[in-house]
Amino acid sequence: MARLLALLSILGCGVALAHHSFAVFFDTDSQLRKVTGVVREFRFSNPHGVVTLAVKQGRREIIWRAETNSPSILRRRGWTAQSLHIGETITIEGWPARDGSNYMRLRAATRANGEAVGTQPTPVKE
Repeated sequence: MARLLALLSILGCGVALAHHSFAVFFDTDSQLRKVTGVVREFRFSNPHGVVTLAVKQGRREIIWRAETNSPSILRRRGWTAQSLHIGETITIEGWPARDGSNYMRLRAATRANGEAVGTQPTPVKE
């Protein structure tokens, strides 16, 4: 019985770590960041989805990742698992990672033709 409880405790910790606070990783006091690139991956999954972009920087290609809300929230904002396609060029906007990495919390996404992906959030007050 003690082993079973220990195993359940360990498994529970992993689930708790998977869902984290927005403020821990992303700097909401910084100016929003915009990045344009080609979609390499779009995961529409819990607890948070992820958009991975390849961004041209001179001759180099830099990988950027943007964390999204959960699929249930994205659906309410007009997104589906087919909202983004591999090879599509988009611009993402969001709050930068606190550690300075090429990682952000997605606020909005726009296609190359200017069309918003899903519904756009309310503008941030400056």
